Amino acid sequence: MEFSRRARLRQAGERRELYPHSLQFYQEPPTESISLAEFESLAIDRLRLLKVVENLGVSYVRSTEIYKTKLQQELRKLKFPYKALVEDDYDARRKDHISHFILRLAYCQSEELRRWFLQQEMDLFRYRFNELTDNLRQKFLDHVNLKFEAISEDLKNEWANDLCASTPGLTMIKVKEQMFYKVGLADAVELFRARRVFIKDGFAYVPLKDIDAIVLNNYRTKLSKALALTARSLPSVQSDERLQPLLNHLSHSYIGPDYSVQKNTGKISLEQIDALAVKSFPLCMRQLHKALRENHHLRHGGRMQYGLFLKGIGLTLEQALEFWKKEFIRGKVDADKFDKGYAYSIRHNYGKEGKRTDYTPYSCMKIIMSNPPSQGDYHGCPFRHCDPELLKQKLQLYKVSSSGINQILELVKGMHYQLACQKYFELTHDIEDIGFSLNHPNQYFAESQRLLSGGREVKKEPSHLGNSQQKSSGQESINSNSTPTSSNTATDAELEGLEEYFAED
Repeated sequence: MEFSRRARLRQAGERRELYPHSLQFYQEPPTESISLAEFESLAIDRLRLLKVVENLGVSYVRSTEIYKTKLQQELRKLKFPYKALVEDDYDARRKDHISHFILRLAYCQSEELRRWFLQQEMDLFRYRFNELTDNLRQKFLDHVNLKFEAISEDLKNEWANDLCASTPGLTMIKVKEQMFYKVGLADAVELFRARRVFIKDGFAYVPLKDIDAIVLNNYRTKLSKALALTARSLPSVQSDERLQPLLNHLSHSYIGPDYSVQKNTGKISLEQIDALAVKSFPLCMRQLHKALRENHHLRHGGRMQYGLFLKGIGLTLEQALEFWKKEFIRGKVDADKFDKGYAYSIRHNYGKEGKRTDYTPYSCMKIIMSNPPSQGDYHGCPFRHCDPELLKQKLQLYKVSSSGINQILELVKGMHYQLACQKYFELTHDIEDIGFSLNHPNQYFAESQRLLSGGREVKKEPSHLGNSQQKSSGQESINSNSTPTSSNTATDAELEGLEEYFAED
């Protein structure tokens, strides 16, 4: 018994030595061997966490209690370190360490990926650093070799008036309670620019409460450099045929339900599609539907993106063949040419030709990150690929308010494309908070149908917006020589039945 107790104590000591703190700068890469299954599992959990960090960072002020509470809940759920005082959290610290380096590999592959990863890791680090107690914060600074010298009590009392006047938010009482550190100006440049620090003889005297700005700047510099170095090392990683597919998958990863599962097959009729496009399609699919109705043709990228989406919402193979054929023969494609040139690819998408692969509808990340549209294309993500002025015109056409458009354009400017789509959902369904992270066009459709059927609480009835949009849809249909369906009583009855179906989940 005594032997096993000693062994446990020795193992605990070794673990503490490996990860002495719950927070780190990720300077040393992990050296242990792990399975490919664990490799992917750890990476996906961290990706889930960073997606939540991104979502919360846009939805809430970072210093508020609701932001902190929601992020702590996610850290706890995914078993990452969330309380610095916990000593025996080796597994959580190990997971944090390894998963960071895996995603660093996956997200160093382009400037856009690097920028996104850096921002989310910075926000996560900021939250965790600010949760440290004063004592643990000082221990962490020592651990990462940020040797900031604390000034003496005598010097602090001598400069008390200057320290109070130069540091916003500090009273004389707080000055006496706070520790102040002598920091080089190069490290305190952000505080210096914001005029939030006392400067004397080429040094900044920073209170402990503001030391986070310096630590964050230091961390950003180190992580930016590390991402650049990792990108240069990619060729050696890409030569490993086991890792490269996993890394590519992670950088375009979708973490949600599988919409290739045809649980709702046959629940939608072709006559409903025009009305559904107005009420429940995300902007990317509404754009494709409108282009198809007007031009009676879509290029390959558009056919793949829209065709798999329609498959995911319930169109059978027979319906899909009929839908595309009817539309194409209204243009320059006759029935014989359609059967020879286009029908095969539709059957292929449903797993009836070629390798018999049952293709999955595209996720938001796949649409955003791959195959950007060129001139004459309509696929892609409007929030990612549209010129801001053109996007603004589209949103105005669909009766989005001016304030709503400004909110969306701000999110687009910050490269939060999926969050812009979430805001579009909230505005077009007249709800305050979407209540979920939007990662897939088919998720958008399913949640819309559930909400419209009464499966989710709404702020107020969105009927006025729906009516104005249906009018727009009718005009779109008239322009494309198809019968407007938004005013068809039979179709409305069918849609009610469809909405009831989606509410069952």
